[in-house]
Amino acid sequence: MAGELLLELQAVSHVFADGSRGLDDCSLGIRRGSRNALLGANGSGKTTLLLHLNGLLQPSAGCIRIDGCPLDYGRSGLAALRRRVGLVFQNPERQLFSASVFEDVSFGPLNLGLDEAGVRARVAQALAAVGMAEQAERPVHHLSFGQKKRVCIAGVLAMQPELLLLDEPMAGLDPGMQDELLRILDGLSARGISIVLATHDVDFAYRWADEIHLLAAGRCTASFAAVHLPQQAAALHAAGQPLPAVVALHQALVARDVLPARPVPCGLPQLLALLATPAAEEDTMNDTACVRQRSAA
Repeated sequence: MAGELLLELQAVSHVFADGSRGLDDCSLGIRRGSRNALLGANGSGKTTLLLHLNGLLQPSAGCIRIDGCPLDYGRSGLAALRRRVGLVFQNPERQLFSASVFEDVSFGPLNLGLDEAGVRARVAQALAAVGMAEQAERPVHHLSFGQKKRVCIAGVLAMQPELLLLDEPMAGLDPGMQDELLRILDGLSARGISIVLATHDVDFAYRWADEIHLLAAGRCTASFAAVHLPQQAAALHAAGQPLPAVVALHQALVARDVLPARPVPCGLPQLLALLATPAAEEDTMNDTACVRQRSAA
């Protein structure tokens, strides 16, 4: 589970050149080793927030801290930040620019000044982590959309970051590709890499994340453990988000005395398991079952 704060936004605002606000007095914390979902509608500030966490944008007001210290926006400070915090854009075409997979993934390690052996070792490890080891010599333009996303993740992983940021990573992926990406993220999380991803899918956020941060109009309106989401209906509504479908269905079944109020399932497999569980066994279950099974949902 998550430990101490790795990154923290303190009352951060960002005003663009046209006068529009991307962030407005936004505060939240990212704990080391945690899986975080930035949940909000389009235009709520999710992408703008990610760009601040990676130092691509600077606050107009407020402060961002890493390990308790304000970010250093000098050249060396930003280079150090981006070695620790990697960003994967929603559209892989924005991130891929080399001819082959190997060349693209090796770009970051080469800029670190590593020798050839060190670069090759990092590239091999990163490609293996995303299941693309056998595609190293393929031209980038021959890859599918899902493969391009995995190469983007590999390019970030080759920098060996502590924190991985992903902007709408499931966008454009079919269900099979989404399952593949989830397995990759679960593997990275198991290695201790902190993850923050932006999404507008409340069902996915509920079953995947440890921590959920609600965004609306550029502000973090609430942060809470994902297991507590069923008790956050008012906060979700205020941010324009519904309850996850599995929670709404569970509540309907509780109202009809089909299931007990606890535990609350975090996904359809857990709900089906509850329906198949004898009442005597249900009494022994608790919410930790959802936490244990969250990544498998």
